[in-house]
Amino acid sequence: MNGRAGVLGWLSSSEDEREAARSTIVRIVHQEADALVAAFYEVFLGDTQSAQFLSHNVVQDRLRHSLRKWLLALVEFDPLADIEAFERRQIEIGEVHARLNIPNNLVMEGTTLIKTKVADKIATAGNHSPSAFHAIILFNEVVDYAIRLMSTAYMSGANRRTKTEEAFRIFSLGQDINLERETQRAALMEWSHSVLLSMLGNESEPSHNSFAASPFGLWIRHRAAVLFQGSPLLDKIQHLIREVDTEILPNISSSQPASLVMFQRRIDEIKFLLNDLFKLAAGVENGRDPLTQTLNRRFLPTVLGREISLSKKAGTPLSVLMVDLDHFKTVNDRFGHPAGDAVLSQTAETILNNVRATDFVFRYGGEEFLIVLVETAESQAHALAERIRTELTKTPISVAETESIKVTASIGVAAYEGHPDYEYLINAADAALYAAKQNGRDCVVVAGDESGTSALSASGQR
Repeated sequence: MNGRAGVLGWLSSSEDEREAARSTIVRIVHQEADALVAAFYEVFLGDTQSAQFLSHNVVQDRLRHSLRKWLLALVEFDPLADIEAFERRQIEIGEVHARLNIPNNLVMEGTTLIKTKVADKIATAGNHSPSAFHAIILFNEVVDYAIRLMSTAYMSGANRRTKTEEAFRIFSLGQDINLERETQRAALMEWSHSVLLSMLGNESEPSHNSFAASPFGLWIRHRAAVLFQGSPLLDKIQHLIREVDTEILPNISSSQPASLVMFQRRIDEIKFLLNDLFKLAAGVENGRDPLTQTLNRRFLPTVLGREISLSKKAGTPLSVLMVDLDHFKTVNDRFGHPAGDAVLSQTAETILNNVRATDFVFRYGGEEFLIVLVETAESQAHALAERIRTELTKTPISVAETESIKVTASIGVAAYEGHPDYEYLINAADAALYAAKQNGRDCVVVAGDESGTSALSASGQR
């Protein structure tokens, strides 16, 4: 976008007119900043779908501060001096809105309200003089230009997200469908058998988990929801799982054959629906890292954004691990890149062997892996990180015909705390990882437990 074309009113005004207008605009906006911010968020709070973005107190405070800062920067903007910096800032904001999936129409509605209120204040303070109307025109022009930049970036980000979501769904269907089907059939039968055995054993306290919390239930909620997005068959399975948990399990008893029959019928119905789901599946494209067989990083926004939404809606925990191999460069330098590839492949295998089928493992960087742990609290994530670190340390990796080495890893742990932007969670894990590196490597650090604040500011400088 041509920045000069976006502020023609400013460019065509004389220097005296510009300075007079800027002085008026700055004074009014500084005086009314808090009221304008409050009016803007009334628009969001009045919308049921969008109010979710402001439900967390920390997020709400951050957004209010950010909007106030944006308003003040807007009126102090000099179109003749720093147009490029101004444009970059608006584009960044639009990209953040796209990541958070904040409705663009509400942003435009809120800023229109701000323009109206500022115009009213300027006109009243200037006794409706020509200079006051000139200030209104210039204020509206710079606001409109900022919104155009944001909207362009927002649409670009939203389009990328939509394409990536669809690519991930198609990729998921392209995995070994037969193996996945048999794995989930086995998980379903294992759980149902555990229920029946606990009944036959006349246990006073059943040893099984709820259906929804079983490995099969977790797979349905987190993996199948991506694989078979929008399928009515999946909706039926989810309904049957809820029915088993809420209506059948509380009343099931070996002394009541009818309840056992009802239970078995529901399991058989789910098996039938599951088989039909997989019959509809078709593979289209490959989306795994060819060396490590972990997920491609481009699917991370889709997966983590969705898991954050699920966590927020259901009130379930969510954690991520950032794993980085220590001194990996020395492996390549000393033994060559084939040895480095062997180390990466073995590291990925160790990680994949220690996570559940419902978790997500990504090749995040050269020697970095990011693990998304669904329905996992911080303490559980910490324990898993320690297990992965320990196994890596004690597992020798062959790098030559007669030589093997042991590698270590530093791991950062972060738990979801309510912020809707997935990058906030990633940055927290990355900061914890940096702290682990600073603490001597080969250790696990939980976000928030870093020594001092330097880890946050220096994150990424590894």
